[in-house]
Amino acid sequence: MPFNLKDQAFEHLKGTETERKGLFVLMNNGYLNKLYIAMVGLPARGKSTVAAKLKEGLKKENIKVRIFNNGDLRRKLLSENSSRPDFYNPENKTNAEQREQIALTNIKNASRYLQGDGQVAILDATNVSLKRRRTIQNMLTDHPVLFVECINNDDEILKASITKKTEQPEFSRMDFQEAFESFKKRIQYYEHIAQPLQEERNYYVLDSLNNQILGERMTDNIFCNVQIRDLLVSDWVKNLFLVRHGESYFNLENRIGGDSELTPNGWAQAQALAAHFKQTNIPNIYTSTKKRTVQTARPISEMQKNAQVMQLKEFNEINAGTCEYMSYDEIRREKPEVFYSRTKDKYNYIYPEGEGYVTLKHRVDRGLKKAIYLSGNATYIMIIGHQAVNRMILAHFLYRRKEDVPYIYTPQDRYFHIVSTQSKKLFELKRY
Repeated sequence: MPFNLKDQAFEHLKGTETERKGLFVLMNNGYLNKLYIAMVGLPARGKSTVAAKLKEGLKKENIKVRIFNNGDLRRKLLSENSSRPDFYNPENKTNAEQREQIALTNIKNASRYLQGDGQVAILDATNVSLKRRRTIQNMLTDHPVLFVECINNDDEILKASITKKTEQPEFSRMDFQEAFESFKKRIQYYEHIAQPLQEERNYYVLDSLNNQILGERMTDNIFCNVQIRDLLVSDWVKNLFLVRHGESYFNLENRIGGDSELTPNGWAQAQALAAHFKQTNIPNIYTSTKKRTVQTARPISEMQKNAQVMQLKEFNEINAGTCEYMSYDEIRREKPEVFYSRTKDKYNYIYPEGEGYVTLKHRVDRGLKKAIYLSGNATYIMIIGHQAVNRMILAHFLYRRKEDVPYIYTPQDRYFHIVSTQSKKLFELKRY
């Protein structure tokens, strides 16, 4: 059934009885059954990804929603001319007027959408200046406005995000370094005019990497606010293929750690995976920095049209410290205190000078957040990891008891298909 604010309990509305009756009058006139969402944030902070997540999640509730993206309109009207960093210089009056006209056009388009049968209009733009946000509030008075600010100050993630931005067609006439520096300069211009949310009536401040709300203010009764808040704090994975690397020489010898290469059988497994996924468009493939995961990814990426392989150190296998390169039989014979102590509590045990599952969790969680963030709104992503790493990723979605994590089944001849959205949870182990 379509979502209807009128169906919510009367006592959840704010104010005195007289004020609440007034709110029902507004609802009957459609005021509170519609909403403007204005994204806020410096470039490369995940605004468009969050906007797309909100759109997709709300559409699942049969809510009519549309995104009005200033960048898309700018590229349509101005082509590559707007890729130059000077275009974003606030002192450049001609370009500042062009950017203002683009913003006003989308504000008016959003207004027209809600004047029709639209219910939620999302303004996807930086909107970092107080002046711009005041303009939005002054022009859009027929329905409440909710500002959603995306913040991410992780330098490593920012660098990777800018790198992905340089792949856009507007930078096609520049080499990588020129495009990268151009986008950094664009960010600096926006930083000069950026002012934090403070006087706005309704807003969320979101850590867009960790999906954590850092601040909020709600003055009005916001349409579908419960759904919006849940979408903001949820991991959003439409299709994640979690793969363990192919058979390595250390696997044959039952040795742990190291940087072993794939066996001929391991290469055959990688080729079979590549053939299996050939018809699936996977733009983002993440591996560890170890040879066996990188080698597994190679045939897969070669059979994709435009796949980007990114190595994340967070997905490196558990560091066995003084036990690296040893077999389990060797550990039992030569380091019995390690072998038996780990047997008693495999999750919390930490190898001498190394790691344990308990310490692995933080970095794997960070790697997963990075992979999801950098993939944007991609329909499919793939992670090629190791046994312990993949167990931690599965536990993240399956909510397994920590003492059970070291025993999760992670075969090399199958992969996990994971879907985790607000409306669907799916975990399946599939052969290839």
